[in-house]
Amino acid sequence: MLERVNDLLIGTVLPLLLLLSGLFYAYRLKFFPFFKISTICKVLSGPSKGSGVSPFRSLTLALAGTLGVGNIVGVASAIAMGGAGAIFWMWVCALAAMLLKYAEVLLGVKYREKVDGHWRGGAPYYIKHGLSARGFGGLGGALAGIFAVLCVIDSFTTGCSIQSAAVASALHGVMGIEPKISGLVLAVACGAVLIRGRETVMRVTEYLVPLMCAGFLILSFWCMAANSEKILPTFALIFKDAFRADSAMGGIGGFFLGRAVRFGTVRGLLSNEAGCGTSPFAHAAADTKSPVEQGFWGIFEVFVDTILLCTVTAVVVIMNLEKVSGFFDDPMMMAIHAYSCSFRGQWESAVQMFLGISVLCFGFATFLCWAQYGLSCIEFFSSRKKYQYIYILLFSLTVFWGAVAATDAVWGIADLSIGLMVLLHVPILCVFCGEVQRETQNYFSRI
Repeated sequence: MLERVNDLLIGTVLPLLLLLSGLFYAYRLKFFPFFKISTICKVLSGPSKGSGVSPFRSLTLALAGTLGVGNIVGVASAIAMGGAGAIFWMWVCALAAMLLKYAEVLLGVKYREKVDGHWRGGAPYYIKHGLSARGFGGLGGALAGIFAVLCVIDSFTTGCSIQSAAVASALHGVMGIEPKISGLVLAVACGAVLIRGRETVMRVTEYLVPLMCAGFLILSFWCMAANSEKILPTFALIFKDAFRADSAMGGIGGFFLGRAVRFGTVRGLLSNEAGCGTSPFAHAAADTKSPVEQGFWGIFEVFVDTILLCTVTAVVVIMNLEKVSGFFDDPMMMAIHAYSCSFRGQWESAVQMFLGISVLCFGFATFLCWAQYGLSCIEFFSSRKKYQYIYILLFSLTVFWGAVAATDAVWGIADLSIGLMVLLHVPILCVFCGEVQRETQNYFSRI
């Protein structure tokens, strides 16, 4: 029963809802990211104006949740589902998703609250206060509470046990480390960082995310350089196959399953969480006076996650598609072999080792980010520290459990919870479209 519900929700309803709402926002905001590129780049490259959490640090925490093993596995899944042309449709969906991310980040900053000298906000806050301002206070509070509960559930599944299982599997396959050992080390390390508070989490992601992104990009470009004669034919194949019906469906499905460690058929998660309502938890902490400018960082988040990292992964996989065709049922090994077979001899094993370490870093950053999202939802209900400590203990135990004993049922719960989050959040996001439009118009009229 749960599998059927998820097939309908994840495979049909959510892709259509996200794509149409993204196009709706693009029309209402007049596709401004394509015409205001110089302004956006100026904001992103400018110095931080405050003394607290910088917009860039908030971005790295948000990226820690979207960047993960799915940036490797999700692309391989899309190609296995729909061929090389699937990647074109991932780009199309990413462009539509940019403005959904922009809108939710803008609202997260606008409706945040300052508690004990620190900003606190996210989707539950603007759902509650935004709908209350429109005369639906009771409904807003109820929907905000439901969203927060779903987010907590998803932090234990999507952001914890599934990631832990993927990391443990990769470390065992590449390095021979037993899942019990890797699970124990990950659980202790995760708990040690979380117990020190949000500032420590952001400090870790501030250094870890750029480092692992740079390392993965260098490896990807190295693989492409080693097979430079295949680059142009690879892009030609992407565009050639893009308009086959199965490629289009595979691409859209792969995009929305882009963060998935996906071993089944329709199991998966959202690639960059646009429309999911989780990133505003991270961006709301930024020391910025402009919700619009922080929204620009949300656009950049989608660009880095899907347009940049997913594209280089796709090129490497497609270059070696014939050599990895036997791994279509296991996207993780499909991607790892696509990278390693670009080289020969000792380099092949070295690349596999590097990818194992990359999966570890990606997974650990995702743990920290999703745990912070869960803690933000706990804070939404109560500021008492004991509930936060209980959550951290349970989260750390789930990290260990995911590495050694995660079951297929976890996938069903994860898909359902994140699907319901999107189903609840995106229509509300569309209700706020006029407000987002006014904020954007006022900002550009001032500058």
